[in-house]
Amino acid sequence: MSVPSPSPSPSLSSSVSPAASAPTQADLLDFVRRTAADAELIASLPLDPEGRTWVRLRGPDGSEAWLIGWPPGTGTGWHDHADSVGAFLTASGELTENSLTARLPTDGWKTLELTEGVDRVRRLPAGQGRAFGHHHVHEVLNESHDRHAISVHAYYPPLPRIRRYSRTGQVLRLEQVERPEDWQ
Repeated sequence: MSVPSPSPSPSLSSSVSPAASAPTQADLLDFVRRTAADAELIASLPLDPEGRTWVRLRGPDGSEAWLIGWPPGTGTGWHDHADSVGAFLTASGELTENSLTARLPTDGWKTLELTEGVDRVRRLPAGQGRAFGHHHVHEVLNESHDRHAISVHAYYPPLPRIRRYSRTGQVLRLEQVERPEDWQ
């Protein structure tokens, strides 16, 4: 996995004022839309044919934000963002999001059997995105065989942890809990 050096764009910076309130899902979605429309920023992301690349950005009001490049055939695997809300938008190419419509217990489990009908699939071509709430379990994929995708993501509060899952049929298994020091 190639990781370019973080280089926040000054035009995207946002300072936290003492009176600032936490950004909402709508605020984060607005931020990723505006950021994805910055053609110069999107074109500046180094792309690697083998692995995802990313650059950390300054999100609004203390949120965490990332610009991510997706080579053909790559994905995140099943995961959630714990107690953070978030939004993401495809800036170029197309991404697919597989998600669960059921709310899962937040802690104290290792294996769950999912009921039928909890799966949702969204195709997100360039310019399309979505916001999500706490404990949203999903995987994001670039299913293209020949084209990179680029997306913008924002989370609030900054990610305290990411829980990674494996899935076999209707069985979801907690595999790993990552903390910020694992990916920054």
